[in-house]
Amino acid sequence: MTMNNNDIIIPLDVPEEAKATYIENYRMITHDSNRLMLFAGDQKFEHMNDDFSGEGIHQDDADPEHLFRIANKSRIGVFATQLGLIVRYGMDYPEIPYLVKLNSKTHLVKTAQKDPVSPQLYSVEQVVNLRNSSGLKIACVGYTIYLGSEYEADMVTEAAQIIYEAHQHGILSVLWIYPRGKAVADEKDPHLVAGATGVAATLGSDFVKVNAPKKEGVSPADLLKEASISAGRTKVICAGGSNVSAEEFLQHLYDQIHKGGASGNATGRNIHQKSLDEAIRMCNAISAITIDNADVKTAIKIHNGELTN
Repeated sequence: MTMNNNDIIIPLDVPEEAKATYIENYRMITHDSNRLMLFAGDQKFEHMNDDFSGEGIHQDDADPEHLFRIANKSRIGVFATQLGLIVRYGMDYPEIPYLVKLNSKTHLVKTAQKDPVSPQLYSVEQVVNLRNSSGLKIACVGYTIYLGSEYEADMVTEAAQIIYEAHQHGILSVLWIYPRGKAVADEKDPHLVAGATGVAATLGSDFVKVNAPKKEGVSPADLLKEASISAGRTKVICAGGSNVSAEEFLQHLYDQIHKGGASGNATGRNIHQKSLDEAIRMCNAISAITIDNADVKTAIKIHNGELTN
């Protein structure tokens, strides 16, 4: 795919003086493809050490710097993690394009105990200050909303303000939206997931990350169509989920894009739980499908080290 500045729809809340920055950030994170390969490294907080140490997880993953090494050596769109990790490691990895995750919660308090809530940890102003003082390529901010939680209104309000403030500085937004709480019977219901992407559209987000919908007897990629349409000009990316074989993951990704209308992916465990070498090859395989429109066979060859991209 080829893209020029005229192909980018700039939101009207991006002021004239920030438009060039918005365009630069958009083109950088999408590699001029209109799709996003998001490498998710926010689980150090969200899932704690469950995702970084244990059976089936490579020993490389125990060290937080593993995430930065992967992002630095792979072809990704953006690396998503918390501000604290960026300020501790970013000086050694200035070429990585970053997304700062502005809220996070652990998985210790279950929904049965309390509806989920994830307050904002840092402000957009603090992110902009870090970008300006460090020179890091901070292109995006991210925020999670749990629709259906009794705390939904607080999170939606924070997300709305974050998106507006980010756009004022030419920074893009990615919303993580998960229907979750006592009011939600099935958080992967296709109609509900489509509702979530519609909420992201009304908030003006550039991208929205959702879990792929599920329904017995129907392909998840086919079910995703409703969510992709509901999102309008907000682009839908799917969560990578728990660790599966490379072949299965890459096929799901291809189908999500070409059947479901998704505009990319947000992948964590299926990348960082591997050794550095395999994680880099997995990133590049995912990017081949997402950015280069490669087929699954080509992507598998990249993963297996038979091809480079």
